[in-house]
Amino acid sequence: MGAIHVFNHISIDGFFAGPNGEIDWFYAVPHDDEWHKYTHSQAGTSSTLIFGRTTYEMMKSFWPTEEAIKTDPGMADAVNNSPKIVFSRTLNSVEEESNLPAGKAGWKNIRLLHEINPDEILKLKRKNDMTILGSGSIIQQLANLDLIDEYFLVIVPLILGSGKSLFENVNKTNLKLINVNSFKNGIVLMHYKANGKEK
Repeated sequence: MGAIHVFNHISIDGFFAGPNGEIDWFYAVPHDDEWHKYTHSQAGTSSTLIFGRTTYEMMKSFWPTEEAIKTDPGMADAVNNSPKIVFSRTLNSVEEESNLPAGKAGWKNIRLLHEINPDEILKLKRKNDMTILGSGSIIQQLANLDLIDEYFLVIVPLILGSGKSLFENVNKTNLKLINVNSFKNGIVLMHYKANGKEK
């Protein structure tokens, strides 16, 4: 059985996005070689990536582009070639690069699901580990279905004051602290298992 991981940036006051969904705030964190090395080491792991529509569209607009591949080839390769699942009630289809005109950026290995079906999630989980990036509403739904195994919370040294809470309307859940890593740029990575789950 695989596991479902959350990997998300949150502000000190618990927001994963600004009031209008802004995420540019965590790009302002100073560069840190150790943090850069850590994120790239994690990108090499074999995991299916899960997004909601907003995160999917944001990441698709950057990672398949020539700029992304040139700027960060290792991360681009990992993100572009990993299997991906998009949860959206409004998207009718996802465009893979094989179906696009020449020169237009697209992604590979994408599956679109219109609803969160616990049985389907468990089937997918048996095949592979899955990692949710961004996508607060997806995290909230899966957390309340007790389907999330681990949380990797990237605490950004910033108080937003207002925004979208990562755990809004999530049921009370006990977490077991596994590890804490701090970095010179002020980021603290908190690793928890949900409900003391063991993989």
